[in-house]
This record gives sequence, C-alpha cells and structure tokens, in this order.
Amino acid sequence: MNVSSSKAITAALLAALPLLASAQLTGNVSLTTNYKFRGQDQDATKAKAVKPALQGGFDYAFGDSGWYVGNWNSSVDWLTNNSLESDLYGGYKFKAGGVDLDVGLLTYIYPGNSNGNTTELYGAATLGPATLKYSHSVSNLFGFANSKNSGYLDLSASFDLGDGWSLAPHIGRQRVAHNSLYSYTDYSLAVNKDIDGLVLSATLVGTDADQAAYTTSAAAGGKFLGKSGLLLSVKKNF
Repeated sequence: MNVSSSKAITAALLAALPLLASAQLTGNVSLTTNYKFRGQDQDATKAKAVKPALQGGFDYAFGDSGWYVGNWNSSVDWLTNNSLESDLYGGYKFKAGGVDLDVGLLTYIYPGNSNGNTTELYGAATLGPATLKYSHSVSNLFGFANSKNSGYLDLSASFDLGDGWSLAPHIGRQRVAHNSLYSYTDYSLAVNKDIDGLVLSATLVGTDADQAAYTTSAAAGGKFLGKSGLLLSVKKNF
C-alpha cells in the first residue's frame, strides 16, 4: 500500500470525524488484503504479490428527502503516477410498489493519472434481500479507448444468518463497448460477521475474464488481474 495514498485517506477520515455526531452523516474505514473491483485486482505491479488496501468513505443523507451524496477512497496501484482512487457520488432513493429504488451518478477519480477517470450513471432496485443494479458509463471506461456507453449489470444479495453473521453472494457482467475481448463475468461469495459495527469478512472472488486480455505485460510482471482469490477484510462503520 502506497504511503502517500494511505496518508491522504487517513487525513480525510480524521477531518470528518467531528461531523459523525450528525445522524445524517455516516462513515466507514476498512483494511483489506487485496482490493478487487468487479473481480479485477487494483494492484497490477507484481505477478504473484498483492498489496493490502486502506479504504474509507462517508455518506450524507439530506434528511428524509431521499437525496444523498458520498465519497469513498482506496489505495490502488494500476496506473502510473497514481496511488489513489477517490469516488464521488450522489443520488436519490425512493420507494415504488414495495421496491426500494436508487438512481445516481458516480465519478471515479485518479488524481495522479486522469486517463483512468470514469463517470457512470446507475440505477438499482432492491426487493427483500436482493438488489439488481445497472451502471452505464458516460465517459470512457477506466482507460479503455472508445469505450463510452459500456455497462455493468450485477445481482447481489445479503442474507441475515443471525447473531451478526451474514452471507452475500454476487454475480456481475461487465460489457466494455467496442472492446468485446475485455467483457467478462465476475462472481463472489462473502461471509461477514458484525461485532458492534466492526465487520469481519472473508470473500471468494473470481471471473471468467480472458487471461491474455487481463494479464499485464512481461515488463510489468505478467500478472493476471482476474485471477480467483480469497480476500480478508476488517471494516468499522461509524
């Protein structure tokens, strides 16, 4: 984990802690053995090694209006001259016919290398334990050329097993516009234990991504970013 990125995330978290007394502002900080986004490693530096990632963010809800904004950050290492991902988002939540709906806009920002910057519109519907969500890029997708209008459809669920335990399966399909070789399916299964707001997780993650397409160059270590793996994390919610 890059020192500068961890300092940036820590500074942002500490600066906002006094605001957490407000019931409308919630926050979280976590440490994970490996950051995988849509099944892909966000550390592309070494063929076999992985780096732990420090992560954290905040959400602010505007009373009972349904409107909200948020920010989430993580250390990353897949772009040159950049070690931080900072996500800014906002949206509106409401109910219709017994279904919880959520629509919004999310921008992924990589301060040291804007080539990865991506903006997506999203919409999600939750019924019972299951959530179906679609994200549509209105910019190029994470550095892929001519990839505007890519889409990611995912189905996830959270099952309460009692005594703080939960099980969270997930499956998603990433479509990369005009770059079909890079389209793939990812899947995961997480087991979580909540201990008074401290959440311990073990997550199995995998993809059917084309290995040649998602393997870094020999000079960069020849690492397959979509390799299956087990992630361990600890997260504190405030």
